[in-house]
Amino acid sequence: MQTNQQTINETLWKACDTFRGIIGSSQYKDYILVMLFIKYLSDTYKEHLEEYDKKYKGDIQRVKRALKNERFLLDEECTFDYLYNNRNADNIGEIINKALDRVEEDNKIKLRGVFRNIDFNSEAMLGKTKERNPMLKHLLEDFNADSLDLRPSKIGNNDVIGDAYEYLISRFASDAGKKGGEFFTPGEVSTLLAKLVKPQENDRIYDPTCGSGSLLIKAAKETNVSKVQIYGQERNGSTHALCKMNMFLHNIDDAKIEWGDTIANPLHTKEGRLMKFQVVVANPPFSLDKWAKGFDHGETSETKKKDSFKMESSLDKFRRFEWGVPPKSKGDYAFVLHMLNSLSEDGRMAVVLPHGVLFRGASEGKIRKNIIDNNVLDAVIGLPENLFFGTGIPAVILVFKQNRPNTNILFIDASKEFSKDKNQNKLLTENISKIVKHYEEYKTTDKYSFVATLDEIKENDYNLNIPRYVDTFEEEEPVDMDAVKENIVRIKTELQEVEEKMQQYLNELGL
Repeated sequence: MQTNQQTINETLWKACDTFRGIIGSSQYKDYILVMLFIKYLSDTYKEHLEEYDKKYKGDIQRVKRALKNERFLLDEECTFDYLYNNRNADNIGEIINKALDRVEEDNKIKLRGVFRNIDFNSEAMLGKTKERNPMLKHLLEDFNADSLDLRPSKIGNNDVIGDAYEYLISRFASDAGKKGGEFFTPGEVSTLLAKLVKPQENDRIYDPTCGSGSLLIKAAKETNVSKVQIYGQERNGSTHALCKMNMFLHNIDDAKIEWGDTIANPLHTKEGRLMKFQVVVANPPFSLDKWAKGFDHGETSETKKKDSFKMESSLDKFRRFEWGVPPKSKGDYAFVLHMLNSLSEDGRMAVVLPHGVLFRGASEGKIRKNIIDNNVLDAVIGLPENLFFGTGIPAVILVFKQNRPNTNILFIDASKEFSKDKNQNKLLTENISKIVKHYEEYKTTDKYSFVATLDEIKENDYNLNIPRYVDTFEEEEPVDMDAVKENIVRIKTELQEVEEKMQQYLNELGL
């Protein structure tokens, strides 16, 4: 009997009950997702072990040699079954930690550092031993459920585990509020970005703020491209680990995901220069404050701080800020400039940003002017509000292209293209298709899109605010004054009748 996707999702979400009310979802998500990863590795190992044992008629040495060719090496004492059989041990948290360490050690190249930020024996996070052990026992029992048989022969489709992982991350992001947006881009937004940049065979795809990797995975898989190379960087250690596991669960074993601050210390470099990518996609943190701390040496004088910031930014060895230095309080253009400097000669790039980047002045206005004058901005697409976790504000997608054939810029107002889904708005398939169709046709459509010339942009002083270009004003229907007069007369008559009736009741009561 096949293990159903919905059943897996429901079982995994129910397993979260172990932690609810004790620690927040932004913390317990790591325990759930790591346990899912280990369970998947273990069930796969177990099934393949049985197959090899049968094939080689119990020849232990031949079985061991065969297992060494598996995607992951797994010692018997690192399997989920071993952990489950020890669920009543007084030191179960320590046993789980040792198993994770061994899994990392045996799979250094692929899994180095993946479990560094997870501690199943943490008193600070999970409480003292008497509180911690029952929780871990309960967690292991939840994952031992018959409905969570993750052997390849039971799940069939290779995407089932990856989809379950994505399902959990999405639910955690929804629960986590503002923090949720830090590690997850809604699937439909990721799909839209992927369709806008159209990855091609053998493209290198890059996300400098990759979070849990969902956007990169969509870019790689939504367009049915089989041979692409994935690159990402994430500064949060635990989110970096989630991203690496997410890649493996989606059968992307060669993704190059680095851990670190992309602006202060970009790690995808070659011979001292930024690597170049054919496709760049990103949903960086909106208006990140103090993004420039990597350039600020912390002098006590405010003037010195300001001067030091300018000096260090201009001396950035990657020369990313030659078109202008973004304000320290808003890092949006810092990420944009980094990505533009990472774009190959034939590159395409789509990035989600707050609307402020379209019209804010000062240094951001200078950067925006340079971007437009250098003819790399291809389209401005306004999205509906309340699409993203942790913020209700509407966002915008900026699409960039190298070597554009003209200097026009397409504006699309898709702010009304959504479906309401409880507390979150969603882009439907038809909404995405409409946006992509208009982007590909690159034409003016009344109330929806507008192709602006460079002269029109200059006339607006390089302000890219969408309502300046796409007129969505809807005239109100003319008011029928005769009908209004008739309605007023009717209301007055009804009111007079009610007052007379009320007076009759008062007279009967002697009032």
